[in-house]
Amino acid sequence: MSARPEPRPADPVDAIIEQWARVRPDLDTAGMEVFGRIYRLARAMGDRHEQVYTPFGISRGEFDVLATLRRAGEPYTLSPRQLSATLMLTTGGMTGRLDKLERAGLLRRSPDPHDRRGLQVTLTEEGLRLIDEAVVAGVAEQSRALAALGEERAAQLADLLRELLLATER
Repeated sequence: MSARPEPRPADPVDAIIEQWARVRPDLDTAGMEVFGRIYRLARAMGDRHEQVYTPFGISRGEFDVLATLRRAGEPYTLSPRQLSATLMLTTGGMTGRLDKLERAGLLRRSPDPHDRRGLQVTLTEEGLRLIDEAVVAGVAEQSRALAALGEERAAQLADLLRELLLATER
């Protein structure tokens, strides 16, 4: 008696693929299966991160600004233009985030000593403390989600996604 593989549980993307197969059996839905799941995962994890960051008084977008400054290393300073480029935001969108974070005492804007027309944005001590705590909470949430795969499969997935991202962004 041969062992039969256990059926995989269906997800919402499977239902969409089945619907397309019924009405358009000629359609190659392999891409839909992959990108539909990537989109749903990104949205679900984005929602979970939003919940994780709420106790810190910040949104995901504000987290991204603080995290970008933190990753810059000491003195945790970048120009608004550098922040906008890294986060792929318009200057208007960045200004709103910076205003809110500055009012909360998490960063400060000051004249750029190397460019009279420019500004620099720097994490405050409170901003540094907050981002260090928030990033731990965010990474813990990601680890909880990846636990469903196990370490080896999570590493394989990361490698496959890196390969796909590089090919897509060329």
